[in-house]
Amino acid sequence: MTRKRPTNPRGDINDLLGASAQLARAPQSGHTLAVAELRPGAHQPRRVFDEAGLADLARSINEQGVLQPLLVRPADGGHEIVAGERRWRAAQLAGLNEVPVIIREMTDREAQAAALVENLQRENLNVIDEVDGKLDLIGLALGLSREEARARLIQLLKEEPGDDHAALDTLFGPLRETWASFAKNKIRILNWPPAVVEAMRQGLPYTHAAVIVSAPDEHQARLIALAAEGKSRSELRDEVEGLKAATSKGKPPMHRVLQVGKGLGSRRLLARLEPADLKALDRWLDKMPPGVRAILEGENAE
Repeated sequence: MTRKRPTNPRGDINDLLGASAQLARAPQSGHTLAVAELRPGAHQPRRVFDEAGLADLARSINEQGVLQPLLVRPADGGHEIVAGERRWRAAQLAGLNEVPVIIREMTDREAQAAALVENLQRENLNVIDEVDGKLDLIGLALGLSREEARARLIQLLKEEPGDDHAALDTLFGPLRETWASFAKNKIRILNWPPAVVEAMRQGLPYTHAAVIVSAPDEHQARLIALAAEGKSRSELRDEVEGLKAATSKGKPPMHRVLQVGKGLGSRRLLARLEPADLKALDRWLDKMPPGVRAILEGENAE
């Protein structure tokens, strides 16, 4: 069954972005709500809240207050945070009982879009949360699932400009990068080993993950554990270099083996050898390891 697409993607995207744009333009709100009356939104794209970053924000709130009101919507028994959960958490650390809010009636789809745009505009978002969030936003705009959005992006890189290209240009306007740059440079992270991607979803920094994926697969789980224990990027890099050195130790240089094999398979090269050299080569081949001989004879028999 074909998934239903929005009939007017460009206009629909402008509607989706409207709530977030209203939040950015809104003056200081006269409304405040008790922090206890608020609950995290169901569509929060940020999975991990860095404790050090929250502590810094809490200190800033102690000095200046909450400078940007939270966007909330009415929900059963209180209000749900659409955008501003990080400020809400930091306000609690700072000891505040109330926070400024903007209250909007919003559908689930509008709330998800506003939460995604608000978080994706911030620079301290985990890179894997950023990738998933942008794919979710693309999916909302084009009527696709996250996986379908990922596949569609790759297709659009190869197609002539059309309606979907224009829609994504509009969508990525507030996000500090083009959709094409995102498709070429960031979604490839999802092709990394599943254990590394999942660790990133749990808070493993991108800089650490990029080092870990360069290690042999069988060692990546241990390196992820070391990162969780607090190992720095340079310490992880040293570990990986040590693993690579240990893996290659004792192995013959493959480029020499390949070069010899290529030469022995060249009739032109063999024709240039003197008869004595050919005999010496034949005696040398008689001394090859039995395992190598069995493999070569088996391939020749095929």
